[in-house]
Amino acid sequence: MKKILQRLAVVGMALVLLNTAACFQKRAPLVPLALATDVPAQAAALTEQGTQSYQIKQYEDAKRYFQQAVVEAPRSGPAHYNYALALNALGDSEVARKHFLEAADLSPGDKIIWDSPALSPYGNPENKKRSKPGPYTPHKSALGSGMPSY
Repeated sequence: MKKILQRLAVVGMALVLLNTAACFQKRAPLVPLALATDVPAQAAALTEQGTQSYQIKQYEDAKRYFQQAVVEAPRSGPAHYNYALALNALGDSEVARKHFLEAADLSPGDKIIWDSPALSPYGNPENKKRSKPGPYTPHKSALGSGMPSY
């Protein structure tokens, strides 16, 4: 019995240490992206101004600059991503979602955009037309009885 308690204590301590380590992991801060070299110079300049505003937490100014950059470079994934970051910081999550997904669609190989913690709450852009079931939507039972579960 004593050995079992010692083993449980060791396992418990290991779990506490793992949990503590997980809590202290830092996520990379969300930072605006530079635009590609093939975009108009005006879009790049607006992005630089927006990035400076974003870094000093002047999100309204950043939003305005990034929005203008999207107008100048509408096919730029990073431009949409940056605009979405500013919108998200201001709490406009619906419009931010649209631009995060547009950024992912325009930049299929961009690991920073696709792996961003800002994009992850919005799911896979391939499934953007598929709706998630609401909390009271009937689901098939896991047991296969065909009866809805709530």
